[in-house]
Amino acid sequence: MRDKLLEIKEKTLKNLEVTESLKQLEEIRVETFGKKSELSSVLKGMSALTPEERPKMGQFANEIREAIESAFNKVKTELLNKELELKMSTETIDISMPGKKNALGHKHPLTTVIDDIKNIFIGMGYEIEEGPEIETDYYNFEALNIPADHPAKDEQDTFYIDGKFVLRTQTSNVQIRTMENKPLPIKIIAPGRVYRSDQVDATHSPVFHQLEGMVVDKDITMGDLKGALEVFAKELFGKDIEVRFRPHHFPFTEPSAEMDVSCFACGGSGCRVCQDTGWIEMLGCGMVHPEVLSRSGIDPTIYSGFAFGMGLERVAMQRYGILDLRLMYENDVNFLSQF
Repeated sequence: MRDKLLEIKEKTLKNLEVTESLKQLEEIRVETFGKKSELSSVLKGMSALTPEERPKMGQFANEIREAIESAFNKVKTELLNKELELKMSTETIDISMPGKKNALGHKHPLTTVIDDIKNIFIGMGYEIEEGPEIETDYYNFEALNIPADHPAKDEQDTFYIDGKFVLRTQTSNVQIRTMENKPLPIKIIAPGRVYRSDQVDATHSPVFHQLEGMVVDKDITMGDLKGALEVFAKELFGKDIEVRFRPHHFPFTEPSAEMDVSCFACGGSGCRVCQDTGWIEMLGCGMVHPEVLSRSGIDPTIYSGFAFGMGLERVAMQRYGILDLRLMYENDVNFLSQF
């Protein structure tokens, strides 16, 4: 067994001396140390030795194995160094070539619109308020002068959690909570998610974003509302934008109106974006209903206020010419990279 181990050592060392590649080295490793190698076969024969011979032969076998492994590692290091030297001598690096740019993310178009609107109103002295998305029936409907039999409370339009709680259908709940808890005068905007039982299509989603605004103080008039919204529209869409107000009805404002802006795509001459009307509907607004003020603990004979609300997805679609709301939620990099 001793002679056989010495023979394996001598044979392996000679093979290593003439090895010229890492591939050949791997073949020698498998041939020497593999399960079917001569070394493995010899070591299996140690079970036939006497108890006195086994320790001595085991020590000798370990010395042989260590000598082969040492020679193997030395040759491997030399071959790796040669391979690196060859690579460095044959390859060239053009240091004038531009580096690879990492793709960086950026704001979603909807986030950009929300941030821009926030900045406009903050510049006009408004504060940002937030409120719960799971809301009571009182704050979502009753306090806003929406009676129990109003169509807006139908289960087809509202997500009811139980008889008392709903997923808020508008951010107007923040206005009520603010009037109850914040000292007068009040000048706030309230952006956030809202929920309605709508089928998903190019212009509707069961989850979308709104921004409500409200001012309550003494001697607030419809003229203050129109002036504030005109400044907002021109800051968001450009100085050449025009606005108009159309009479409308909302339970929580009186009088109520809808505000349109002149089509930024055609300048008001009529096109596909504005459906040839020259105008685009932007938001709903009006003077806070005296009943809403009273329910919030504010005397409507002393104080008045205005409120407005807009769908932020609609604003983003109008601002960027996006024709399908679903594109903003599909996380398509090709679409989002345009913004």
